[in-house]
Amino acid sequence: MSRLTLALDVMGGDIGPRVTIPASIKALEQDPMLSLLLFGDSQKILPLLEKIPTALQARIKVCHCSRIIENTQGLSYALRHSKGTSMRLAIEAVQKGEAQACVSAGNTAALMGLAKILLQPLKGIERPALISVIPTMNGDRSVMLDLGANIECSAENLYQFALMGSIFAENCLDLVFPRIALLNIGIEEIKGYKSIRDAAELLKQNPTLNYIGFIEGDLLLNGKADVIVNDGFVGNVALKTLEGAAKNVISLFKGSPTLNKTNHILKPIFRWFVRTFLLKGSYQRLKQINPDQYNGASLIGLTAVVVKSHGSANIDGFAYAIADAAQQARQKIPEKILAGLQRY
Repeated sequence: MSRLTLALDVMGGDIGPRVTIPASIKALEQDPMLSLLLFGDSQKILPLLEKIPTALQARIKVCHCSRIIENTQGLSYALRHSKGTSMRLAIEAVQKGEAQACVSAGNTAALMGLAKILLQPLKGIERPALISVIPTMNGDRSVMLDLGANIECSAENLYQFALMGSIFAENCLDLVFPRIALLNIGIEEIKGYKSIRDAAELLKQNPTLNYIGFIEGDLLLNGKADVIVNDGFVGNVALKTLEGAAKNVISLFKGSPTLNKTNHILKPIFRWFVRTFLLKGSYQRLKQINPDQYNGASLIGLTAVVVKSHGSANIDGFAYAIADAAQQARQKIPEKILAGLQRY
């Protein structure tokens, strides 16, 4: 394991330093070769670092800045007023070579916009995309992209997403010849937007890719495909629907006072899930879909690693995002994507 420095925007997220600082400490405890640059308000950061061991403090550098990008700010406003903010300074640290990757739970649009401007797309990539690893019900993992970076996509965009997703899956999931599918409203070739159908034709024409066809939303978690490709609008809605459903089902497993009512409408559904999932030992796999435990999406197609954490992530979730960024930086994922694009 090589030494590594990450730049963290610790002011981002719904709670900010009260989550990101404990998560940073946890990440350092788990990775003895990791150092962190913490960008944010030192008056809020330093009190949270007072009681940590000296050995951990030696691997932390607090970079004070009082300005932040609010989640409520629109993209154009955020970009115009980004100078001196914790998010921009964290990305600039990567741009300058002071850090090898950046992690933020802040404004998604601003993070993507600044990353594209400061780090720039890889040669040949028209649009970077948000990608995330998602668990499957059989215990394996898949990757899904785009998750919101590009609301409207051409066939060529989707084709490039498939290329990047395949390379990402090969390196991050250790897969050989990963299966690629396009998320669509049906499996028939005539279904879906023209851009999706045209992307399918492009994928079919490339024998170096393992394209298996269209996949519908009800099969996202069954492990049928290793790389699931879609535009950012569809992907964002699909992923958040999965996460929300998982949270709600998990809350049913844990029990709710309202379920004690004999006529509660969810009671028969709850019983069915207990029989189908809990008794078969699938509850733990279902919990993996919960974004509190499986957190972080990467903006791939850039010259450096940028990981976007859920704004609502807890300490474990943000620590997972840090570990994910460290893994990608050590594996040199951007360089491997660039090399892979030339191969395909």
